[in-house]
Amino acid sequence: MPNLNFDPDKDIPDLSGKTIFITGGTNGLGAESALHLAKHNPAHIYISGRNAHSAAKIISQIQSIAPETRATLLECDLASLTSVQAAASRFQSQEDSLDILMCNAGIMAQPKSLTTDGYELQFGTNHLGHALLIKKLLPVLERKALQGGDPRIIILSSQGFLLHPREGIVFADLKTVQDFCVVGPWRRYGQSKLANLLYARELARRYPGILSVAIHPGVVSTGLVGNTSMMEKAAVYASNFGKMLKPVEGAYNQCWAATVARSKISSGMYYEPVGKLMESRLDDVARDEELARKLWEWTDEELREY
Repeated sequence: MPNLNFDPDKDIPDLSGKTIFITGGTNGLGAESALHLAKHNPAHIYISGRNAHSAAKIISQIQSIAPETRATLLECDLASLTSVQAAASRFQSQEDSLDILMCNAGIMAQPKSLTTDGYELQFGTNHLGHALLIKKLLPVLERKALQGGDPRIIILSSQGFLLHPREGIVFADLKTVQDFCVVGPWRRYGQSKLANLLYARELARRYPGILSVAIHPGVVSTGLVGNTSMMEKAAVYASNFGKMLKPVEGAYNQCWAATVARSKISSGMYYEPVGKLMESRLDDVARDEELARKLWEWTDEELREY
């Protein structure tokens, strides 16, 4: 079992005055994170997602926990860059700084498909959609740093990054469904989670005033598993028997990373539950600084028109 020596009620500090943006905050780990953080009096929690009904339920719960905390839905589909751009613009029209950007939303082991913009579905959703959101919100995060704040970008990666293709990221095929002949859904997932990890590392290098980390939440019984095929579900549950976390526990690591004292966390690193620095788990591909730079440059070019 992961080390869960963390009590969000006691260990999360006072968040008065802080503004928080959580992608995928309408359910699963994002919703649980919003509820954990709401107990500590942030000024405003923004959640993004596609389900307005689920969002209304979470917002109601936030307001019952913390009546003084504002909660707002920003409708956003990470598989559509136009939708991501619109959500970022709506945020910037309401806020001039940001304390915590939690890139929580994601999909796992999905069948072959493309995003609205023609990218492999898992890579386009898990990495590229979040990369555009980060790009658009970097000015408000940097403003917080200049004001003497402690802005943070928390990116959910996964131990599943180890399932990446041999070369790490197959750039030439990212605008195809990437029909890998063996365990295709998991290789595509691993590639996207590797990208999350590498992008956090490169963000830390390029923007030292912003804490950027990649975290693994643990293996959690959320819709992420529930939305896979019966065979994929069976593989996940069988390989993690006795180790599955509840969603309320799965949110611990990202809440820890978002709020722990700055002296206890290092930018650009990878953490497993809860707060365990796990650089030793990284393979050579995940440590490849040239690959991280190449991913940054590829991403920057793809998002140039945004």
